[in-house]
Amino acid sequence: MTTALLIIDLQRALCVGEYACHDVDAVIGRVNGLIAQARETGTPVVFVQHEEDGWEPLRHGGEGWQLDDRLQAQPQDPRVRKTSPDSFHRTELDAVLKGFGVTHLVVCGAQSDFCVDTSTRRALSSGYDVTLVEDGHTTIANGALTAPQIIEHHTLILRNLNSFGPAMDAKKASEIRFGAA
Repeated sequence: MTTALLIIDLQRALCVGEYACHDVDAVIGRVNGLIAQARETGTPVVFVQHEEDGWEPLRHGGEGWQLDDRLQAQPQDPRVRKTSPDSFHRTELDAVLKGFGVTHLVVCGAQSDFCVDTSTRRALSSGYDVTLVEDGHTTIANGALTAPQIIEHHTLILRNLNSFGPAMDAKKASEIRFGAA
C-alpha cells in the first residue's frame, strides 16, 4: 500500500484573521509533525488549495489563497487547485496520486464539514483507503453547532463509512505511522 498525506485548504484566509478555523495553531502543529514524518519515509505530501473568484479572501493568487506560512511546504510538493468542496472534482488530484501509485490517503485540513468531508467521501468512492487525522482537521462554528461539535460529528460519521469498499479509519496524528505495514 502506497500512502500520501493529503492536506486540504490550510490557506491563510482560513488560518488567520476573520475566517480562522478553530484551534488552527494546534492543527497546523500536528500537520507539520505528519509532514516531517512523511518526508522521513518518502511519503508524498500533497496540498490542495481552494479558490473562489467571487470571494476575495480565496481569489487565486491572492494573499488569503496562499498556504499558511507555518506549514512546512516545499516547492516540490504537488499543489492542486480546486473550485468545489471535492478535491477530486475537475482537478488533477487523481492523476497526481496515481502518478505516485497511491492507494491510501491520510487526510487532514479544513474545513471539516465541507472540503474534508466531501473529499474523504470522494476518495473512498474512487477506491482509495482513507485515514482521517481526527485531530488534524478543523472548521468554524456555523450558528447551530460549535466548531468542536462539528469536528467531532464529522470524525464520527467519516470513521464509520465502511460501505464504499475501501478501508476507512480515523486516528489521532500521534497514532499515524508512515511506512508502517
